[in-house]
Amino acid sequence: MTATPGPRNLITDVPGLRVGNAQDDAIKTGVTVLTSDAPFTCGVNVMGGAPGSRETELLAPDKTVAQVDALVLSGGSALGLDACSGVANALRAQGRGFKVGPHNVPIVPGAIIFDLNNGGDKDWGENPYSLLGAKALAAASDSFDLGSIGAGTGGTTATLKGGLGSASITLPSGATVGALVVVNALGSATVGDGPHFWAAPFELGDEFGARGVASDFPDTHVPQTKLAAHANTTIAIVATDAALDKAQCTRLATAAQDGYARALVPAHTPMDGDLIFAASTGAHPLQNPIAETLTLGHAAATCMARAIARAVYHASAAPGDTQPTWTEKFG
Repeated sequence: MTATPGPRNLITDVPGLRVGNAQDDAIKTGVTVLTSDAPFTCGVNVMGGAPGSRETELLAPDKTVAQVDALVLSGGSALGLDACSGVANALRAQGRGFKVGPHNVPIVPGAIIFDLNNGGDKDWGENPYSLLGAKALAAASDSFDLGSIGAGTGGTTATLKGGLGSASITLPSGATVGALVVVNALGSATVGDGPHFWAAPFELGDEFGARGVASDFPDTHVPQTKLAAHANTTIAIVATDAALDKAQCTRLATAAQDGYARALVPAHTPMDGDLIFAASTGAHPLQNPIAETLTLGHAAATCMARAIARAVYHASAAPGDTQPTWTEKFG
């Protein structure tokens, strides 16, 4: 039996998970929420030098709370962390959250990208992110679009427009792994000035154009970057139905960071806030924990690389864009 993409090739191929998106096209920003009907175990790994996040400390394996109610990916830099409040308030109204006496406290970690220099109208008055977070949660479904949507609305890379990407894989063990990513990288997802993706060796079918591996490479010791902007970050979630505890989720998130390095050059720079959450629904017990966690980690990395390429591949043009889309340049 070989590994194959799930039926949607989305993170929601992990049974029970749903994703919702909301955006403001005038601002060129948005919010993406991953949630489930039941809390799920979560870990996190941060490798970028300029992260922006909420409630990541409680995801450490030695901290008390083991599960979360939702994860939020948002634009807006630090201002976008308010999206988590909108999600938490909506979940509390539904009776969701960690039980503390008579009170429910929704656990909603989140992370942000810096998309303030992407050509949108940022003179918004009242902070829009709490409302966008609530809208994204309300829109949560097992099917969603990729590219210039949700938190990926305003994403860019060194050479092309970024976006929201996702991919999945079902392993021979029966476990499913999925990735969801917001690409707003200081580096590039494509090789030199050509259409070929760095992630090409991991492509399944024609999920991001089937252009294959590049034959010509620029000096790989001199990275393509948009350093002058000083404003980046790629943030993501990797999820599985394999039954993992917080420590194993943390290891899964760490392994998934390899997907960034396989799909974005350079990755994990001082001006990126590269962060990955890892989520487990716990529905698929591990039969051989050591061997299976190794396989899950590798699958997480390759899924992440594919999701990054799909984000850039599916980006769509909009008025005021500061970067061309892959389709505009190569399609």
